[in-house]
Formats: sequence, structure tokens, C-alpha cells
Amino acid sequence: MILKSLSNEFEHEVTSTRRLLQAVPEKDLAFKPSDISWTMGELAQHIATIYYWYVGTCTMDEYDMAADQLERGSPGDIKATLELFETNVEKAREALKSLTEENLKENWTMKVGDKVVLGPMARIGVIRGFLFNHIYHHRGEMIVYLRATGNKVPGMYGPTYEEDVRNQG
Repeated sequence: MILKSLSNEFEHEVTSTRRLLQAVPEKDLAFKPSDISWTMGELAQHIATIYYWYVGTCTMDEYDMAADQLERGSPGDIKATLELFETNVEKAREALKSLTEENLKENWTMKVGDKVVLGPMARIGVIRGFLFNHIYHHRGEMIVYLRATGNKVPGMYGPTYEEDVRNQG
């Protein structure tokens, strides 16, 4: 029951994330709102990368990010980032399918080398808090980046301000 709910949410949100990443224009990939912020291209690439982390979360009890290498391509190439996203979504989908309800209760830990950075905690908490919510957080940032550069934001939960006909002068 929980797995079906997670899977349904995953599929719905993948569609929303795809629409958002497809709205990122090549011309604005170098934009960053402050000196300490990522560029728009780096943020888009990070969003695409989070989907890769489903594999380590769903298929391992202990995930060492330092030992896992993912070829990302250039954050200055939105087409490469969209391809990375699609590839990682497929991997994430398969990883989610490998889970059982029992697996969701098992403890999971994330490390970077010898340093524990998350956990141990129940895998369901990692999936909800670290994966799903992490993506939502960064999508919100991307919306701000898009609006700050004068780009349109696609609707994800209904029409956005830019899509609402009442706001068309």
C-alpha cells in the first residue's frame, strides 16, 4: 500500500519535474542570483542527479556517495541535463520497483567516505525526506530562477501566474 502510494507520487512528480527542466532556457544557464548560489545550469543538473540517488537509497543499506561516480556532463548543456534526468528517472523507477513494504522499515545510512551524513534511519524516511522533499525544495528554487530571468514557469499543480488567462492583459 505504501509502495503504491510512493510510486504514484513519484510518477506524478516526475512529470512536473520534467516540465520544469524543459522550461530552463539555454541562454540563462549561467544565471545565479548570488555569489554563493549555483548557476541555473548547476541547479538543473542537481535536480536531475537526485533521481540517481534513488538507486543507492532503494538497493543498498549503506550508500557511500564518495564511492559512487555518476557522469553528469556539462551544466552548461541543458540537453545533456535533460538526458541525464531521463536516464536517472528510469534507474529510479527500477530501484523503487525493487522494494518491498518490509524494505521501507529497514535502516539506511548515507556516508561520504568514513563520515556518516544521514542516518541511520528508516528507508521510508529517506525516500520521503531526502529524495522527494529534496527535489521539491530545488524545484522551488528553480521557479525563482526562472522568474528572476523573465522566463515562464510551467504549471505543476494547476496553472501558474503566467498561464492563468485572468492575468493576460
